[in-house]
Amino acid sequence: MTEKALRLGTRRSKLAMAQSGQVADAVSRVTGRPVELVEITTYGDVSREALAQIGGTGVFVTALRDALVRGEVDFAVHSLKDLPTTQPEELALAAVPVREDPRDVIVARDALKFTDLPRGARVGTGAPRRMAQLNAYARAHGLDITTVPIRGNVDTRIRYVRDGELDAVVLAAAGLNRIGRIEEVTDFLSVDTVLPAPGQGALAIECTADNADLVAALAELDDPFTRAAVTAERSLLAALEAGCSAPVGALADLLADGQSVKEMRLRGVVGTTDGSRTVQLSTTGPVPQTHEQALALGRDLATEMLAQGAAGLMGERAQ
Repeated sequence: MTEKALRLGTRRSKLAMAQSGQVADAVSRVTGRPVELVEITTYGDVSREALAQIGGTGVFVTALRDALVRGEVDFAVHSLKDLPTTQPEELALAAVPVREDPRDVIVARDALKFTDLPRGARVGTGAPRRMAQLNAYARAHGLDITTVPIRGNVDTRIRYVRDGELDAVVLAAAGLNRIGRIEEVTDFLSVDTVLPAPGQGALAIECTADNADLVAALAELDDPFTRAAVTAERSLLAALEAGCSAPVGALADLLADGQSVKEMRLRGVVGTTDGSRTVQLSTTGPVPQTHEQALALGRDLATEMLAQGAAGLMGERAQ
């Protein structure tokens, strides 16, 4: 007799379905059980308001978590950057698989690079974080761009460029990789130019905390380095008391000496969306061996950033 299928809760977007399908295959391999996708519509999927207006934090996550708690699905897959920084006690973050490319990318008309965009170029992005950093870079390098707030899925955003409404749009490399459209990218933005959102490129696999067997099975998909990195990044975000729609960029990466990984570097940035003022700092320390050490890395850098005036650059601080 075949074992009952595990039910994986996922958002309905093309990207969510693609990444959930990849996780489903991996979970089938480690558990030997079939996995079926259960499509769930979240508030963030149906609302047409700007993310900053609807609060950003949790809008793509709450419906999936509710379905978990009610027992309608066995586990759920999220883009980790969409998760609120506080973890509900009844749910376990069972696995953070190996991270995809965390960088932001440009899809521009005429295959242009970001630095080759014409004067007055209209660049679309829904993220205050991207606006702040692109505008700061433009100011520092004599570029003349206008950032235009947009929403919508990958198809919608790229269509703005194809239809000539915008000169370029900014997207996440990880998403385009997962849906097989990375060849449409005209420029990869170095993390020295634009730091990604905390947790960008990483997935979060959640189940109820009391399902010990499933927690253990899903843990086989966990990548300890990715988990330490995103924990530090999200700890920075939490300590700045900022939601996922705030203009905060963060990236923790591993510094290797030859074959062995020696240290973890955490970089953080916060800025006004017009790019006129930014606070950008970094810290380097031993690779965190515990959850607490990863949290401390983020907290300590946030403290330094707040001392340099970061709080005043974020507008309304998320409570």
